[in-house]
Amino acid sequence: MSEKTKLSGLFDKASLLPAGIAGVVAFIIGVIFGLVVLGWWLWPVQWVDASPADLQQDYQSSYLEMAIEAYAFTGDAEAAQKRFTALGEKGPELLKALAKNPPPQLDPYIIGSFAAAVNQPLGEHGPIPAEPPPTEALSAGGGENATPEAEPTKVDVPPPATKKGKSIFSLVSLLCGISLLALLAAAGLFFWRSRQQSQTPMTPAQRARAATEAAAAQASDFEAEGREQPLSQFMTTYIHGDDLFDDSFSIDAPTGEFLGECGVGITETIGVGEPKRVMAFEIWLFDKNDIQTVTKVLMSEHAYNDEATRQRLAAKGDPVMAKPGEEIVLETEKLQLVARVVDMAYGEDALPANSYFERLTLELAVWPKA
Repeated sequence: MSEKTKLSGLFDKASLLPAGIAGVVAFIIGVIFGLVVLGWWLWPVQWVDASPADLQQDYQSSYLEMAIEAYAFTGDAEAAQKRFTALGEKGPELLKALAKNPPPQLDPYIIGSFAAAVNQPLGEHGPIPAEPPPTEALSAGGGENATPEAEPTKVDVPPPATKKGKSIFSLVSLLCGISLLALLAAAGLFFWRSRQQSQTPMTPAQRARAATEAAAAQASDFEAEGREQPLSQFMTTYIHGDDLFDDSFSIDAPTGEFLGECGVGITETIGVGEPKRVMAFEIWLFDKNDIQTVTKVLMSEHAYNDEATRQRLAAKGDPVMAKPGEEIVLETEKLQLVARVVDMAYGEDALPANSYFERLTLELAVWPKA
């Protein structure tokens, strides 16, 4: 055999070693899992319908006592024989031991009557009657004037719980426990997330949405004012820090026909840095039947009073100074929009007073133009 062949054989054996070790480890893990987890815990061996011959000796003695009591109550020799035979080879020995040391509730004569019924001689351990006595013969005395004992009470003894029932109960308990733990874990996760969300500060856009929802209660009731109900009615809110603020809304007829759009967006800021300090907004109305979009510029007090700023922004639309309750009207060929300042506040810092908005809430209502 060449050196090359020998080396090849050695490498082949070396390559098989890890696979063998892995197989042994897998076998051990499989045995532990199958025996401990499956065999002893999840699906243990279950004894069902075991015969009296398979019981422990104490239980066999108890079974024999019950069989004797049943015979004393019914006088059924055939049933007594079947019950005695079920004890198997230990039956005669148990019967002799019971006759030698009878329990308080069993009269020796009753034990002897049972022994005769099952053809088991007791010898010196007790009397052997010639035939099974009738139930009335099992009284304390005889004769016409003898007072018979009270008839034994027939007691319904519930069957002992089987291991199968216990196993099912254990499995159900285990599943219930796992479900409870899962629910507790889900509740804990939900609580943790809720707490995290409550501790996380809201973004300006989120605060703006919350402010818009709160302002919905202040929406105008035009019918109560004696005016026609608008086609569309919207609320929008800007909060300082929402640098991407730009809301737009679709205007539709009662039939669902698209008529146009309207909206509000940032048009001018003051100062430098972030977040932006907005000093003017653009309110616009688009009519599908018109060739142009109508725009007006809603300005802060400082921006409106500054001549240069006002003239520069006038190129984008008619300038209007923002005031609480102020109404700005925009009209196209077929539509009319009324924008109302519901709420507003100016920011305060090193910039000029009343120069930029801290918050602004507008109501937009649109009617068909007569």
